[in-house]
Amino acid sequence: MAAVPSWFWRLLLGLSLWIAALLLDHLLLRLSLYLQASIELVIGLIILVAACEILVAATERLAARFQWNHYTAGTLAEILSTTPELVVIAFIVPVSPAMAFIISVITIYNNALVFSLYSYFLPKDRHGKFLMPAPITEAGTQILIGGGAMGLILGLVMLTLNSAPESKSSFSATDLIFVSVILLTIFAVYLYKLVTSYAEEEAEVRQNLSMTAKDIEDRLELVYENVQPTGFGAIAAMFLAGITGAFIGGHEISHFASTMIQDLEISAILTALVLALFAGMSEYVILWQSHRKQEYGIALANAFGGITQVMFLVLPFTLISIALYQAFLNPAHPDLPLEFSISNIFLLLFLFPTFYTLSSLLEEDHTLGILDTTIMTGIFLFLIVLLVSYGSGPY
Repeated sequence: MAAVPSWFWRLLLGLSLWIAALLLDHLLLRLSLYLQASIELVIGLIILVAACEILVAATERLAARFQWNHYTAGTLAEILSTTPELVVIAFIVPVSPAMAFIISVITIYNNALVFSLYSYFLPKDRHGKFLMPAPITEAGTQILIGGGAMGLILGLVMLTLNSAPESKSSFSATDLIFVSVILLTIFAVYLYKLVTSYAEEEAEVRQNLSMTAKDIEDRLELVYENVQPTGFGAIAAMFLAGITGAFIGGHEISHFASTMIQDLEISAILTALVLALFAGMSEYVILWQSHRKQEYGIALANAFGGITQVMFLVLPFTLISIALYQAFLNPAHPDLPLEFSISNIFLLLFLFPTFYTLSSLLEEDHTLGILDTTIMTGIFLFLIVLLVSYGSGPY
């Protein structure tokens, strides 16, 4: 009999706490705002982590059923792991569209910092390097250059228009959708190039090793030897459980966000920083699990994917959600339309130095050393200090 996976107990714990909290609220047992917000955060976090693990496990079992190569499976797992993050953003948009935007962009910087710190602690060769796969190095460098350039262009345009009298000073719904379509198109092409480059690299390895069809089959069986064989019905149930958990966890996180923003009146930037850490929890869960299994390449690729996916998938999803909310649901929301504020300009402009630094390091085919990590940490801290000091006023 197969052992019960750990995510099952975490999901059970989270759902039990969620039901208990609903019962307490139904019985009109009022708690202090701080305590209630803390409980909602803990419950949401437990459920989100479990939901992320379920979605990744379901993807692995689906990949094992179809015998996909581990590159394709890993790419799909990374995309699906953002589901909890997308749900959190979707729930926060009605609370504060401006906060949703700030969270999505700050998550990029959080993940860049995580990538930098994790790279430093990886085991290195005698040259002090831990080589990333060539497809990630090549396609990753290109998409970082593109992301940095787009952030710089948007930031400069916003800065220019904001300083000119009687000029445009906010994003319309059409503007947000236009930017989102461009970002999503780049992401689709990036995924295509990434997967095809992986396939070419795999084919080259097979050719050099003169692998037969039986050898390839044995290799795939070795890749999935620790994945429990599962029927399609059970896999579908796992996906449903993961999505449901993401929905409930995201709802709890949105309550926490609402309390932080509206009732406790904590700094918008600090609130966004805290929420961004929890919104990006899915990437950190996969990173930790892969590292614990000594699958350093997968962990590093996931850490890097956390940067590109937030920039080119989560951010456009956020912008589209805000645009739809602005156009059809509540155009009178006090946060709408999104202003060309100092906070938003800083967030977009700083993408360029951040992505430029990372792309320069990737060109050398190595991960980060002590100086590189210190530089990336300095950029991140510089941004946060500037935002808290000068950009924590009105959104």
